[in-house]
Amino acid sequence: MSPAMPHAAWSSPISTTDVARSGLSLGFPTVLGEDLWWEEDRPAEGGRRTVVHRDAEGVLHELLPAPWDARTRVHEYGGRSYAVVPGVGIVFSHHRDQRLYLAAAGAEPRPLTPEPDRACALRYADLLVHEGPDGPELWCVRERHHDDGRVGRSIISLPLADHLPAVENDRSGFVDHPGSTDRPGRSSRTEPRRSDGTGPLSSGPHAPGTPEPPAAAEGIVERVSGNDFYAFPTLSPDGRHLAYICWDHPAMPWTGTELRVTRISNGHTVTIAGGADESVLAPCWRDDHTLYFVSDRSGWWNLYQAGLLDGSRRALHPADEEFAGPLWQLGGRPYQPLGDGRLAVLHGRGDLRLGLLDPAAGTPSDVEVPYSGWIPALAGDGRTVAGIAYGPHLPRAVVRIDGGSGRMELLCGDTAELPDPAYLPTPRAVEIESGHGRPVHGFLYPPSGPGVSGAAAAPYVVFVHGGPTGHATTELSLEKAFFTSRGIGVLDLNYGGSTGYGRAYRERLRGQWGVTDVEDAVAAARWLAAERLADAARIAIRGGSAGGWTVMASCCASDVFAGGVSIAGVSALAPLAAATHDFESRYMDWLVGPETLYGSREPLARAGEIDCPMLLMQGLADPVVPPAQSEAFADALSARGVPCTYLAFEGESHGFRRQETKATALAAELSFYLQIFSGGAA
Repeated sequence: MSPAMPHAAWSSPISTTDVARSGLSLGFPTVLGEDLWWEEDRPAEGGRRTVVHRDAEGVLHELLPAPWDARTRVHEYGGRSYAVVPGVGIVFSHHRDQRLYLAAAGAEPRPLTPEPDRACALRYADLLVHEGPDGPELWCVRERHHDDGRVGRSIISLPLADHLPAVENDRSGFVDHPGSTDRPGRSSRTEPRRSDGTGPLSSGPHAPGTPEPPAAAEGIVERVSGNDFYAFPTLSPDGRHLAYICWDHPAMPWTGTELRVTRISNGHTVTIAGGADESVLAPCWRDDHTLYFVSDRSGWWNLYQAGLLDGSRRALHPADEEFAGPLWQLGGRPYQPLGDGRLAVLHGRGDLRLGLLDPAAGTPSDVEVPYSGWIPALAGDGRTVAGIAYGPHLPRAVVRIDGGSGRMELLCGDTAELPDPAYLPTPRAVEIESGHGRPVHGFLYPPSGPGVSGAAAAPYVVFVHGGPTGHATTELSLEKAFFTSRGIGVLDLNYGGSTGYGRAYRERLRGQWGVTDVEDAVAAARWLAAERLADAARIAIRGGSAGGWTVMASCCASDVFAGGVSIAGVSALAPLAAATHDFESRYMDWLVGPETLYGSREPLARAGEIDCPMLLMQGLADPVVPPAQSEAFADALSARGVPCTYLAFEGESHGFRRQETKATALAAELSFYLQIFSGGAA
């Protein structure tokens, strides 16, 4: 062990470029037999997203070359942007115009939906491909933006048969949705190929002599409408019933939703579960008359089974654990049925682990894997389950599990070279006592590096996640390692209101945004000092979006922080409620309450109480938290002479996607900490 060195002066091999290149964003897998598909970001190409196909031979094919960008803007947070048409290709939402396109083997993507009068006025998400009586159909949630500012949503269907090119193989591999179970006589061999039977999808032109596709939008049928929001369109195996989740303003999907079933032939609809104080998610058909779903009616998101004919409902495994996460993005399913009647489930507190649940016995058995958590978006075909797994020292990866043997296969992971494991911190779950004796959860990442130790108590940064109905996990983060390997510790805080710890924990934030989260952040800083983990004079706080709000509000309310970093943070409530997108436009009703409370909570109104340096960063194309939020707070601090740096990035939205932006922002953040921890101003 070398002599003790001052913290924040340790030498680290992890550069800003390493961090910007790392964290391969993998999402929303689909599995059919030996073939898998998933979404994958390209930070070096402006942050565009493509769809990757891994064929039965293990060869990877990028299905959408530049400039195609598979992203949906429904709810502005998007979600699953594609669906597989077995034996043909994929349907996907293109980010630039939000239209749906069919990318068939060997052909340029063709539009399926109309070009609206205004750019991006029609958007689509939660895509489902179903084999109907007249051929394949696409079902999805459609979001319509009207000229007068109103936003409406519905569930629609669109026949695909007339849009599909002739292919050598038939569609015998068709399944209704990623959660479908096996059916006798159906093959799952679904490798997309050209009409000559070779090769992956391409971006080339139409083959000479191919007939023109039918007019876009031909045959679109609006199946369900009338509610403000819809999610999880799910067809019964016989195609006669549509199950879905719906809710209305001012509810959010984690406060109150309903599970409904509509008979396709006559529109007759029944409500199966849910209400104003029950969050129901992720319906899945066991058979034509029985549904599985997730509900928090017990105080935890647990799995239930409901019978359509007898009205029965029972919990499959009552437990003080979560079997789902918050519905910020559409299209992810936290469990999948297997052909033998069991369910592959994700469950736990904080991180979710993978288990196999027998609905009859009601007891899950965890699958032994080297990962600590899973993204709540599983895919399955009855035999195998695929998902995105992670660990504190293992990068995010696409993993396939055999339902019978439990054997795990790593299919794709981040290929970026990781540093010596000695530079990667090992998180420790901690429980802190906040105001009123309430426990608060978090993950502690002490400074770590080979052969070094601190000369004194370390500087620390309290990380505050966004949402605010989100949560921090133990997923490998080179961003955290960038700081801990330099002698700066991190406490990743799951303040009251975070998901992963039951409904009562989430409800702590109800009407208390700017109170509970701030109390918990301040308590975390004081705990770090009391435990002699941190130097009390060198504790900073950082967060993005709702986390940025907590950063600014905490620096206004207390002097425990040496400085704060806000990324696209909310500083004023009335302008946000007036300008933000429809999905969160009534969120303030639950988070804060009446407008008369805004002034006592919002950082901009309390800017006169802040004296510590601040670093504010913002994407100028942000539709969720408009740039005016950061600009107004920066102006208020500058007018008082409080040190404040404001960095704005052209073309970036809510969260930075471009490699160069990520590197620049991280370098600025490190520079800020080095200045405030050494006693300088930002």
